[in-house]
Amino acid sequence: MKVVLLSGGSGKRLWPLSNDARSKQFLKVLKNENKESVSMTQRVWNQLSSVNLDQSTVIATSSAQVDMIKSQICGMDRMVVEPERRDTFPAIALAASYLYSVMKTNPEEVVIILPVDSYVETAFFEKVKELEAVLHQSDAQLALLGVKPTYPSEKYGYIVPDSKNDHNWMTVSHFKEKPDGVVAEELIHKNSLWNCGVFAFKLEYMLSLLENRKLPLHYEELRQDYSALPRTSFDYEVAENENHIVALQYEGYWKDLGTWNTLSDEMETEKLGKGLLFDCTNTHLINELNIPITVIGGANLMIAASPDGILVSDKEKSHLIKNILAGHSHRPMYEERRWGWYKVLDYTKVNENHEVLTKRLAITSGNNLSYQLHSYRCEVWTIIKGEGEFVCEGEIRQVKAGDVLEIPVKTRHAIRAITDLEVIEVQSGSQLIEEDIERIYLHWNDIERHCHSVKSPVEV
Repeated sequence: MKVVLLSGGSGKRLWPLSNDARSKQFLKVLKNENKESVSMTQRVWNQLSSVNLDQSTVIATSSAQVDMIKSQICGMDRMVVEPERRDTFPAIALAASYLYSVMKTNPEEVVIILPVDSYVETAFFEKVKELEAVLHQSDAQLALLGVKPTYPSEKYGYIVPDSKNDHNWMTVSHFKEKPDGVVAEELIHKNSLWNCGVFAFKLEYMLSLLENRKLPLHYEELRQDYSALPRTSFDYEVAENENHIVALQYEGYWKDLGTWNTLSDEMETEKLGKGLLFDCTNTHLINELNIPITVIGGANLMIAASPDGILVSDKEKSHLIKNILAGHSHRPMYEERRWGWYKVLDYTKVNENHEVLTKRLAITSGNNLSYQLHSYRCEVWTIIKGEGEFVCEGEIRQVKAGDVLEIPVKTRHAIRAITDLEVIEVQSGSQLIEEDIERIYLHWNDIERHCHSVKSPVEV
């Protein structure tokens, strides 16, 4: 059995802490059993590990989230990387091609699809493992895991069963997407289940769908043809058109942490970061800025602040943020990378041909930036903390706090942290975009093999 963990999202529903590079599943606002701050991704990964599913799991994600996943899940390299964001059907199709052509998975093997952002108990994943047997015993094309509803929710889709049920699973009649309260009540009386986005199929099932669409089965070829896949969900493209589907019922705790309102319900503290809540009721504050935020007399509020912006919202209306931000986009002001993190401190457009961007970079001990060059900008690095090794045009030098490093346009450069290293980076040029980067070597071992050390101090 193989597991595909879907990690997508555009970073709008939990703005301003989430952005294109740091979607909601990466926010460290939950606590584990040791009271350490963890993200949804880390929490789910730990649960998969506890039921011995981690080694059989691959993660399907976008290129913008690769560094974040590597930062939060140590040693994770089984990733299916979408060349562009589309929807769950293309992502699952690409994952199937990865399992088949890269991991050489037997087409008869069962594949489980899991969303990364479900808030559940570990027993949920024990139930997930039962889908493999259900799929074989029922001879169905798809086997779903549904949650027994606790109230007539209008936020979730429903799996509606046939009236007859002679097994420990139910045969699916049809699906109902986000009904009103009256219909939801009727569906519950019919033993319908909440659709939590978990389902299983044999790998050959998905491969045959690709073949019928005359799409390649090999991962790299499908990545090249990715835009040919429909921008649609797996539910709409496949499940709703399939005749033989069964569902397994889960009766434990399950919650979709998709809005600030639902996420704040699972937070163990009302305040994270600098700030003060005075005489407040059902109010949560998360502050990633270095300036304090004081809230007096707030009721049912969600306040979130990051370098990307500040949100003050009634909790019941916090779900509107995704629609409000539709069509509005700007570069992320904070990102976690495989080497650490960076935060944008300031941006100035001097004129049409000259921009200045200031960042603060934190590189964790032992990690490095790639050996790279930029075609449209120069950079000045001021080291404010720690010690490291700096590479410039093939020469490796020791650097420390107080050193200033000038990097002209098209100059090959890299840096490695000997101890935790912090750098103020000032970019200046005609195009200050993340795409202006040519990576020559990613790993420090490769850099050392092609560069040489010098003992003379860095010129400042």
